Amino acid sequence: MQHLVKQDSIVRKIWGKADTVLFIFAGAAAEFALNKAVDWLYFTGKLPADPLGRLFSTVTYSQRVIFSTTDAAYAAIDQITAIHKHVETARGTQIPDWAYRDVLFMLIDYSIRSYELLERSLTLAEKEEVFEVFYRVGIRMHIDGLPTNYASWKIMRESHLNQDLQFSDFTRDLFKQYRQHLGLIRYVLLRLVQALMAPERVKTLLTLRNVHLLKPLLYMYKLSESVKLQGYLRNALLPSKYKIQIQDIEQVKILTH
Repeated sequence: MQHLVKQDSIVRKIWGKADTVLFIFAGAAAEFALNKAVDWLYFTGKLPADPLGRLFSTVTYSQRVIFSTTDAAYAAIDQITAIHKHVETARGTQIPDWAYRDVLFMLIDYSIRSYELLERSLTLAEKEEVFEVFYRVGIRMHIDGLPTNYASWKIMRESHLNQDLQFSDFTRDLFKQYRQHLGLIRYVLLRLVQALMAPERVKTLLTLRNVHLLKPLLYMYKLSESVKLQGYLRNALLPSKYKIQIQDIEQVKILTH
C-alpha cells in the first residue's frame, strides 16, 4: 500500500507526537496573527470564535495527509483546496499566492523548530525531507511560485518573514481571543513557548522575550517524559474539553499503520 509519506519518515515522527504538534501550532499561532492576509481567517468568523478548535481541525487535516495512503492524502488535500475555493467565492476575490505559501512555509519551519526544541537537531537530509513532503502538498494544491528545494526555501522563507508580517488590529484581537479561550495562566505559557519557537522577526513584532529562565523550564518539561509525567503536564496546558483531541493526536499514527 503506497503512502504519500513513507513509514520511516522523520515527518511521521514529528507529527506523530502530541508535544511536537502542539509546539508547532503554538509557534504558528503567533505568526498567523501577524500575517498580512490574516483577515481571510476572520472572514468566516471561525478563527476568532474558536481558535483552539481551529487548531485541532488543522491538525486533523495535516495528520490525514501525513499518515494516510497516497489516495487518501490527496483526497484530504483536495478537500482543503475546495474549502479555500469556497471561501474565495463567498468573498468574491482570491487568496494571494504568497499567503498560501506563507502557511506552507510555517508548517515546514515550525515542524523543524519544534522537533529540534523538544528532541534533537535534525540533519540536513531530514530537513530536506520535511521540505519535500510539504512541497508535494503545495504542488497538489496548485500553489504557484514554490521553491523547489530546501536551500531555496530558506531564502524565500526569510523574504516572506520580512515582507508579509505586520502587527495589526487583527493581531491584537487574535491574541485577545487566545487569552480569553486559554485563561491567563495558559496564555502566559503560550507566550513562553512562542518566545522559544518563533523566528526573530516574529519575536520582535510581538515583543516576545526569550527569557533565559525558559531553557531550564523546557529541560524540566523534557525530563518529565522519563518519569511519565509529560502527558499530565501536556493536558494541563490546554482546557480540559480538548483532552480527547490531544489524545487523538498520538492515536492517529497507530490507526493508520
